[in-house]
Amino acid sequence: MAGTIEGSGAMGDYTNMSSYYDVIMTSGYYNYAQIVDDLEQHGPFAHILEVGCGTGLILEEFGRRNGSARITGIDLTEAMLKQARARLETFSAIDLRQQNVCSLHLGKSFDAAFSYGGVWYFVIDGDQEPFMVSHIPGDSDNRMGLEKLAQHIAPGGMFLLGIQGPHFDYEKPISNGMTYAQKIEPHADGFIKHYYLLDQGQRVMEQTINYRTYSWDETVSLLAALGFTPVPRSGDKFLAFRKAA
Repeated sequence: MAGTIEGSGAMGDYTNMSSYYDVIMTSGYYNYAQIVDDLEQHGPFAHILEVGCGTGLILEEFGRRNGSARITGIDLTEAMLKQARARLETFSAIDLRQQNVCSLHLGKSFDAAFSYGGVWYFVIDGDQEPFMVSHIPGDSDNRMGLEKLAQHIAPGGMFLLGIQGPHFDYEKPISNGMTYAQKIEPHADGFIKHYYLLDQGQRVMEQTINYRTYSWDETVSLLAALGFTPVPRSGDKFLAFRKAA
């Protein structure tokens, strides 16, 4: 991730957005119950990792339903993790770590790892093939991050990437009375997304993210080199890959 404004960071730092993240995400941006419903269809999982857990909204829903599962969440942005720790403090089985996926080291392996709008995810636009979107702008860094993650997934384990619709320019009111807006700029390797929050016309938050994209064939090739093959699609929220046993 390559922000173009002060504080947005070089690879995945959401500090600028962190104070408003929850109110934006819970104003219809994501449906967390549906995300976890779909995630559970691929399980059960005894030890699961969320890559890019943000403020812990998915982990809260997943942990509430799966009290016996050991759950780890990682994120690069400390301001997001601070909120996640407060949200999840009563969930003793959830472990939160500040980690850069490109140098990931957790000292344990998982039977599944997932990312939903985190470091990597898929976009499906109509009948077109899915393409992978990454918050990491550099190709070599993406390869390193995927390799590090693969080292943390046990043989036979799964890697699940969330599915989103196409990105486009829009603005809409959110639950605190402010207006959320976004603007998309294509570039050769992906797109740049500008996030804004307006309060009575005054801009109170802005964040700019540089996303890299990979075609379906490129993604399958990247993951095949790490021992993963696609799993037939079984839901609306994730595309899954399984690591060779």
